[in-house]
Amino acid sequence: MGLLTFKGGIHPNDGKSLAKDKAIVEVLPEGDLVFPLSQHIGAPAAPIVKVGDQVLKGQKIAEAGGFVSAPVYSSVSGKVKAIAPYFTPTGGKVSSIIVENDGAYTEAERLSTRPLEMLSKEEILNLIAEAGIVGMGGAGFPTRVKLSPKEPEKIEYVIANCAECEPYITADYRRMMENPEDLVEGMRVILKLFDNAKGIFAVEDNKPDCIEKLEKLTSGEPRMEVAKLMTKYPQGGERQLIYAVTKRAINSSMLPADVGCVVDNVETIIHIYDAVVNGRPCIDRVVTVSGDGIMNPGNFKVPLGMNQQELVNVAGGFQGTPEKIVSGGPMMGFAMFTLDVPVTKTSSSILCMTKDEVAKYEPSACINCGRCIEACPSRLIPSRLADYAERHDEAAFEKEFGVECMECGSCSYVCPAKRQLKQAISSMRKTVLANRKKK
Repeated sequence: MGLLTFKGGIHPNDGKSLAKDKAIVEVLPEGDLVFPLSQHIGAPAAPIVKVGDQVLKGQKIAEAGGFVSAPVYSSVSGKVKAIAPYFTPTGGKVSSIIVENDGAYTEAERLSTRPLEMLSKEEILNLIAEAGIVGMGGAGFPTRVKLSPKEPEKIEYVIANCAECEPYITADYRRMMENPEDLVEGMRVILKLFDNAKGIFAVEDNKPDCIEKLEKLTSGEPRMEVAKLMTKYPQGGERQLIYAVTKRAINSSMLPADVGCVVDNVETIIHIYDAVVNGRPCIDRVVTVSGDGIMNPGNFKVPLGMNQQELVNVAGGFQGTPEKIVSGGPMMGFAMFTLDVPVTKTSSSILCMTKDEVAKYEPSACINCGRCIEACPSRLIPSRLADYAERHDEAAFEKEFGVECMECGSCSYVCPAKRQLKQAISSMRKTVLANRKKK
């Protein structure tokens, strides 16, 4: 069978060689830890500690603020120093619990669990919710909610997003190389929730070593298989992944469950295993620190709340003076104006670049070449949508299905006129969605 893929997409320089072969290194923080109460889509968590309280590693310090929310746990032991607004990687200030690390890492009792075969579906879901697990690929949607569709019996595919198509990021790759058993066992936990589903590990073909490991581990599993994907960006986008694996299409008004699918990324699935089988709440994650502006690029298992400047220092600090620092991947991540922000549940990587390539280019007029249309994975006309956005023509933007844009940036990447198509479309899309909510 040929490699699975979708229409459109691009092939940027992946930059993965900088950190691909660097084994995961566990790091311990030295300074204060900052735990934003909003590290997820939905209602912020509510603090259940106060200034001056002593907390333990793995102790819950904020409870979920509603069904679509997630609790927060301390990743160190120490004293609650403050509860105050603090910058996050996306640039906004969020109410946060600040813990003074005592360096002892005294642990709290783990979540109460039992052997998987003895757990009911509701108990599994409750453990996932209680552990504070959210989508750790970047979206941050509470995982308990995602795994609770209205009609679970109609779920046919549980897709493990192993694509990791963003350039430079290698955290999931290292997880698959070093912890493949945990990934497979996490899939086993999820499959217990869906009686009629098959587990698919969807891996791009630039990771043959991961494919080999996963195929070996699932060879005797009738409900699990490995799907080989063509290496292409944005192969890991939820809509593109579902289409590549199942040939089922969804749009912005649909959920994966509407076409019988559930999608979770590697880090999320491993944390599901850790919570349900080992009783460990979500208190750490693997982060790639890379780019030509980093002295020793690598992959690090980092306690949540650790200062990102401290993490960069662990990677040897800057090589030269970086012109751009990005949280996440270079295509869909956020440019940062400071590293004085915490590692959060959705922090997949920190990229430091010595040159800001985008800032060098001066946009010129569209030459109607059609390259953006060929690249668009959502089959839109980005140049036209950007024109509407620049004219603030909301009606025309909606008529041309502008809200279907997934903001992957493929159009901007291929544009020979160097127009900032994605930025214009993204801005108008946010306006349209905000106005729809008002109505």
